[in-house]
Amino acid sequence: MTGAGRGVGLSIATLFAASGATVVAVDVDEDVLSAAAAGIGAIAVGADVSDRTQVDHVVAVAVEHTGRVDVLVNNAGILRDRRVWKLTAEDWNAVLGVHLTGAFHFTQACIPSFRAQHHGRIVNVTSYTGLHGNVGQANYAAAKAGIIGFTKTVAKELAVFGVTVNAISPNADTRMIASIPDGIRAQTEAGIPLGRFGDPDEMAAAVAFLASTEAGYITGAVLPVDGGLAM
Repeated sequence: MTGAGRGVGLSIATLFAASGATVVAVDVDEDVLSAAAAGIGAIAVGADVSDRTQVDHVVAVAVEHTGRVDVLVNNAGILRDRRVWKLTAEDWNAVLGVHLTGAFHFTQACIPSFRAQHHGRIVNVTSYTGLHGNVGQANYAAAKAGIIGFTKTVAKELAVFGVTVNAISPNADTRMIASIPDGIRAQTEAGIPLGRFGDPDEMAAAVAFLASTEAGYITGAVLPVDGGLAM
């Protein structure tokens, strides 16, 4: 479970831990992660998901503790918002490195376990912005659009091993939303058919469903968990 130190990632990790799963929680902010993981009984492993060596270490820790990997949730993300003519190569590479390359690294690192047990669940986190764009977020939009294509391709490739690969497109009330000025927030909320931002726990419930036995015949899907925003 990447990006598990706070927000949606922490809600997902909390729900899985409460359901009896052994959760390996990953975040680049080790101080925040340690406190969060201790509170829910998860195993904390600090890592930069864009660094393959660190990713391989996380997966090795998971296998060491449990003997297998059943569910991978690629949720880690950062923002480096600037209009495209102001974006630096560092801004671009940092955002794609965490969102898209991070998802690739963890997926590839977990495939040996999935193939060996002929079972697995991968849930990636994309965004409405990946399909529709947003001013000042060319890097973020490209990364999230890439995750959609990555999800569908890997779903086709791993189906033969009994592995499902899906994504959610969330719209949750997190720190990012809290930082929006009140007037813009109200305007944005007015455009959501259900009239509000979602709770992170509602995002976690969607991930838990896609990871469940009941969702075993769903793969390659992008599930909007956004109050109808994508309609």
